[in-house]
Amino acid sequence: MELKTQYFAPADQGRADIKPTDLAIIDEKSTPVEEQDRFRSLIRTKMDPKERALVRKLDYYIMPTICVMYFLNYVDRNAIAQARLNHFEHDLGMSGNQFNTAVSILFIGYVLMQVPSNMLITRIKPGIYMSGCMLLWAVVSASTASVKSYEGLVVSRFFLGIAEAPFYPGATYILAIYYTHSEMAARVGLMYAGQLLATGFTGLISAGVFAGMDGLRGFTGWQWLFIIEGALTAFVAILGFWLLPNTPDDTYWLTEDERKLVQARRARDRMSDIFGETSAWEGLKQAFKDKRTWLFCFMQMFHLSACSFNAFFPTVAKTLKYDTTVTLLLTCPPFVLAGIGSTLVGWSSGRLNERTWHITATLSFAIAGFVIAASTLNTAARYVACFIFPVGAFSANSVIVGWASSTLSQTEEKRAVVLAITNVFGHIGYIYGAYLWPDSDEPRYGIGFGASAGFALLSICCAWVVRTLLIQENKKIRMSVPEPTINLYSY
Repeated sequence: MELKTQYFAPADQGRADIKPTDLAIIDEKSTPVEEQDRFRSLIRTKMDPKERALVRKLDYYIMPTICVMYFLNYVDRNAIAQARLNHFEHDLGMSGNQFNTAVSILFIGYVLMQVPSNMLITRIKPGIYMSGCMLLWAVVSASTASVKSYEGLVVSRFFLGIAEAPFYPGATYILAIYYTHSEMAARVGLMYAGQLLATGFTGLISAGVFAGMDGLRGFTGWQWLFIIEGALTAFVAILGFWLLPNTPDDTYWLTEDERKLVQARRARDRMSDIFGETSAWEGLKQAFKDKRTWLFCFMQMFHLSACSFNAFFPTVAKTLKYDTTVTLLLTCPPFVLAGIGSTLVGWSSGRLNERTWHITATLSFAIAGFVIAASTLNTAARYVACFIFPVGAFSANSVIVGWASSTLSQTEEKRAVVLAITNVFGHIGYIYGAYLWPDSDEPRYGIGFGASAGFALLSICCAWVVRTLLIQENKKIRMSVPEPTINLYSY
């Protein structure tokens, strides 16, 4: 839960059994008795039945749509990793580190488009905008099947990055519009699970396509892979025009009372240092001037740098010395487990109102996996490590994103820019991370695993610096806001 307050639903207000002292700040430096009461109150905070019904309806409409979209976002992005196992490089005449460059170039386009996109999304209908971008990236992804050279692949990947860029920060922005701080981490975790399942199930899809369609109608297996996945993405994008919400006042499946309740939840959930309404450019300035923005940027950059193994996981799995079909099948279970872990960690972080220790625990778990993978070539031990480091590394993401969104949400414009900037910095890690896994380092890949462990440690350090700053900010808020209940930063 993000708000360190105890509040009561409208139905409870005015009751004689609720005393003024019940409306108190929950202090992170409280006495042992107060600390116990704090965690009990977090678990038993009351919610009005109408609000509970609204949250269920939001979950029903928003979460399946966003999760499937994010699933396909990574299916299309990572198809190149599976294609590599189907004579992809040979067919395009690639050699040396050209494959690494093809992986990396996507994130150049991705980084360039993120901030402008999220500045724009606060001024237009976000659901329609994101669905349109998804339709565009579906076309670009499917067209990859027609490339004939390394140069054509680089151009295709660059524009795929531009088309995909609006989705993730846009999706987290939509979640931030409709869900409270305490609800965000679990929803981001669930959305992120879609990405992890995509990485896992792409292996299963690829195994079937390569085994059954390679050479069908004159197309190679990797060409069929891009065509099938692009067509599926286009179909879901068209559904998104109807299913994804826009602003509360412009979402057809919300009633008038539900729209008012969404706005009331947003007003109640705002931090006590909230600013007034502002322009997109002012939101950009606010984000850039806030030192916490840059700490979250580096935290996310180091975190995603530690996740750079994602595009090379099938290549790493190939070092287990199985054939192509078995190798692709082996890539699925670790990411399914990582998806479950991401969801549970996000839920736990929101439920316990805690961020720093969740990040520390998950990334420390990932470091252990990286060390094991780099230190042995034993098949069983290495495959166990292939479960450990994805679960640890990816489980931290929902906590970091939810933490940044709620901490830097003084205006909608600032929050949108912050989500984009942190994602930009995060994906800069993927640009140079692609070169940490050269073929020359096969089969141990000590450079990649060693660097990933170091990046995970740096991300943990950033989390503790942010924690220190937020403790100081909370003290300032208490001194400056003489209200009986105030919203404080979680850490």
